[in-house]
Amino acid sequence: FAFCPILTTLDLVGGIHNTVASLHLENWRNGMKGEINRINQVLRYTTSPQKTPIVRYWMESVTRRLDHYKAEHKALLKEATTLLELALWKA
Repeated sequence: FAFCPILTTLDLVGGIHNTVASLHLENWRNGMKGEINRINQVLRYTTSPQKTPIVRYWMESVTRRLDHYKAEHKALLKEATTLLELALWKA
C-alpha cells in the first residue's frame, strides 16, 4: 500500500460480515463493526509509507478480536449445551 497515496478506504469482502452478524452478544458485534470501520478513519490521515504497516496491524487486530469472540462464543454454547443436557437428564 506504500505506493497508493490516494488509498483512503478499505472494503472487506467475503464472509466476515456474516461472521460478525452471527456473534452472540450485541457488544461483540458492535465492537467488531467499530474495529472494521476504524481503518477507514485512520487511512485518511496516514502517509503513503505508513499505510502498509497500518493495514497489516489493523488486519491482525481484527483477526485477533474475531478469534477471541469466536472462542468465547464456543465456550458459551458449550456451557449452554451442558446445562441443557443436565436438565434433560434430570427430567
